[in-house]
Amino acid sequence: MSAIASRSESLSRLREHLAVVEGATRHSALGFSVAALDQRLADGGLHAAAVHEFAPAAASLGDDAAATLFIAGAAARFAADADARVLWVVGRFDLYAPGLEQAGLTPAKVLFAEGRDDKEVLALMEDALRHGGLAAVVGEVKRADMIATRRLQLAAEGGRTPALLLRRWRRRGVSPLSELSAATTRWRIACAPSGRLPVPGVGRARWLAELVRQRNGDPFTLIVEACDDTGRLALPADALDRADPADRASRAA
Repeated sequence: MSAIASRSESLSRLREHLAVVEGATRHSALGFSVAALDQRLADGGLHAAAVHEFAPAAASLGDDAAATLFIAGAAARFAADADARVLWVVGRFDLYAPGLEQAGLTPAKVLFAEGRDDKEVLALMEDALRHGGLAAVVGEVKRADMIATRRLQLAAEGGRTPALLLRRWRRRGVSPLSELSAATTRWRIACAPSGRLPVPGVGRARWLAELVRQRNGDPFTLIVEACDDTGRLALPADALDRADPADRASRAA
């Protein structure tokens, strides 16, 4: 066999191997079932063995609730199997169970734990992730440095369990996502105006979901309709894509 033929065969085998690896990676990710989201995510969804961070866009109750429910919907979809459970670790118990249930996360699906501070919350999350018997582990902190998030990432990989980390505001003017992080995706969630109804009333809530950073992919911004009772988002018919100017220019190029 000539050297050229040998190199060609080796290259073909390498391509086949990469295709298998890419397929396995996408298979291990949970999609949103919203093409405008999934097609822009490098893994086709939220990777099931990684850390994903979420933060309210502003230090307001509305954005805080939106980020919490965004996470609840993702956790509900990870826990879609009948016997699956989610651990939610808090430093201050202020969760509203009926709200979580509206986003698909019923009380029977959730186990709660309370840590005295961020350090203890992160330690509880790490232990739960390494256990590997949960559908997802959610935690709420005000601060988590690169070392802490790297430990969570290693634990998520070891237990093949997603870590959904809600970063709450420490003080006004300091973004919760200002710290460096090992997270695979980092999201900023804000409330958006609901669509008009033909009759008096309040329409389905809408959120401005901004993917600030993702590994092996580009950031983007999208308006989505809030989670239904199965944890699924939807794309508004009258707001297909409200990307920021930089994102639009990138796609046009």
